[in-house]
Formats: sequence, structure tokens, C-alpha cells
Amino acid sequence: MSKFKMAALISLVCLMGVVFYSVVVFSQAPQPSVRLLTEPPISQILPFDGEASVTPSPVKLTLQVVDAAGQSLENAKIRLQILTPPKSPWFPTDFPIVEGTQLLNIEAVAPKGELQIQQILPIRGQYQLLVEVIPMVEKTFSPFQQTLTLSVPENWIKYRNLGILVLVLLTVGVGGGLVLGGRQEIQEGEIAPQRVRFLLSGAVIVAIISLLFINITAELAESHTDHHKDHYPKLEEPAILQSQGIEARILGDIEATVGQLANLAVQVRDTQTGQPVTDANLNIKATSIEGEWVAFAYQGVTDTKGQLKWEQQFFDGAPHKVTVEVSPQPQAQQQFSPLKVVKQISVEGVAPPLQSRLIVLSYFTSFIVLGLGIGIQLRRRLVWQ
Repeated sequence: MSKFKMAALISLVCLMGVVFYSVVVFSQAPQPSVRLLTEPPISQILPFDGEASVTPSPVKLTLQVVDAAGQSLENAKIRLQILTPPKSPWFPTDFPIVEGTQLLNIEAVAPKGELQIQQILPIRGQYQLLVEVIPMVEKTFSPFQQTLTLSVPENWIKYRNLGILVLVLLTVGVGGGLVLGGRQEIQEGEIAPQRVRFLLSGAVIVAIISLLFINITAELAESHTDHHKDHYPKLEEPAILQSQGIEARILGDIEATVGQLANLAVQVRDTQTGQPVTDANLNIKATSIEGEWVAFAYQGVTDTKGQLKWEQQFFDGAPHKVTVEVSPQPQAQQQFSPLKVVKQISVEGVAPPLQSRLIVLSYFTSFIVLGLGIGIQLRRRLVWQ
């Protein structure tokens, strides 16, 4: 081998070693990351309860983007997607349609490297927060993605109510078992003893009532939206407002469906020049018209197009109103009094899947059958003694 080839080979090996070493060092070096802070703390977060005596409050989620040294990465654009817990076929939640769907998708400017929202978490389980961070100024840092998890336990009141219901069903089953387990005399012309016939007739009536209740409840859930479409209260604030040379408007869908995202956006522009207002503060709230609780809230700023876009799911099937208050930043060249625009969203409720309803009915039936078996065994032991 010539000296030239030998030198080239040695140079190639050295170059590969340097590249490999650089890759290893870079992969082991601390990378930018996203921190998740919640209020209340994670251990105290509970899913939405529409029957609670107090007005439900959203959970405050704060995403902090920090560099390897733990310092905030400023002038970032953060995209956040919240995915609900996956479907649980054997243990459905209060909103089975919401399981395994997307709850929120928002992309916002974070001048200080922080995104803060308020969001109602409708069901128990483990949520996924998909975060994508992009620099607003090129080459200040590399874009990256991170997945965070948030586990929400079930409300203990649900377990208490379930325990009471199970106890009642077992008691009914045990009582029936004590009747069936006794010595029964069949009169001439009867297929079964009178008490047994009464018990079976009662069981059939209970089953029919249960099926009717489940199906009627589902039908009421579907007609819930149609009822409110004709009984919407009139909003005092418009969805488009021009004042003091500024136009603010809410764009997007006016109808939504449970389990699907609704597209919404805010646009702020200068009416004289037609140019977007890029230095306006936005205070956004999505509120249930019926319960008057806040489903989603965000305070931020407009982007380079004078906009803020987000996608949101309205999970409970009730109409909502989206309120946006627009105000100038203190250092903005054009100052104006705050503007308020409101958009009403009608929401189409979706009945729980038939599979979920049948599973719940089978659980209730199983508890009665279990109690029935226990009652029969108890009665037989008493007879033998």
C-alpha cells in the first residue's frame, strides 16, 4: 500500500472517530426541556363532576421551556396538544365518547418561554400532553418535541356511590335467593310456586325498567342540543367589533360535536391600514352557558399575523360562549380601550355507545345474580340445619 493511501486511510479513521465522539458527547449533553406545573397540585386534581354542589374549576397548566442550564428560552412558539385517556371498554368513564380523543390543540407565542392555560379535565385516567417548541428567531435554539403525562384519579365520591349501589343490588339478590332457596310447594296446575313466579315477574319488570332508563337517557342526551338551539339567550356583545381604529373578531365554527375539535381563532387588525395588530393582549375564556363554569381559558398575545388559533373540544354537549377581551400591551404604539367580543357555540351531544350501556347493565345484573346465589346457599344451609 502506498504512503498516500495509508495516510488517507488514517485520516478517514480519525475523522470517523471525531464524528462519533461528537455525536456521543452531543447526545449526552443536557438538552432543552419543558416543565409542567399544575394548580392545584397533581395529587389534588379531580375529573369534571357536573353534579357537584360547587362550580367546577379548571386546572391551571403551566408549561415552562428551559435550556440545559435551567434558564427560560425566550421568544418561543409553543404548540400544545392534550390527548384524553384511551378507551377503557370494561370500565367506561362518565363521558365514554371523549375517551381516546383530542381535548385541545393550541399554538401560541411565548415571549418569556411560558405557556399557561386553564382547562377542565373531563374524565379520569392518564392524559398525554404533546409539546412542540419552535424558536421565533431562527438559530437561537433547535426545535424539539416532548411528551408529558398527567394522571387524574377518579373522584372518591364515585366509588362511594358505586359501593352503595352494589350493596343495594346484592341485598336485592340475597333476598330473592332466600325466597328461591326455600322449600316451595307447587299447586296443581301451576308451573312454579307462587312466590317464585312473583320474584321472576319482578325481575323481568326491573330489567325492562333498566333498559328503558338507559335508552331514554341516551335519547335525552341526543335531544339535549336540539332543545337548547331554540332557547339560546341573546348575547349582548357581538362576535365582530370595530372601535378606536381597531377591529377584533372571533372566527371559526359556530357548531361543535362532542368527541371532535372545533376550530376557533381571534383576529385583530388596524382598520385604517388593514395591517394585523401584532402587539395585542388576548384574554380568552370558553364558558358553559348552562353551568356558567369555565371550560378553557388562556391569556396571551397575537402572533405576527395578528391572530391566535386553537382547536377545542366541548365535551359535555351543552352550549358554550367564547369570550375574548383584546387590550394593547403597555409598550404598544397604538393604545386603545379594551374591546370585548363574544361568539356562541352550539354543541351536539352524542349518546354513549351501545356497548358501554350494555356493559354497565351486565355489571348490575351480575351483582344481582351473585346476591341471588348467596341467598340460595344461605337458605339451603338454614334448611339443612
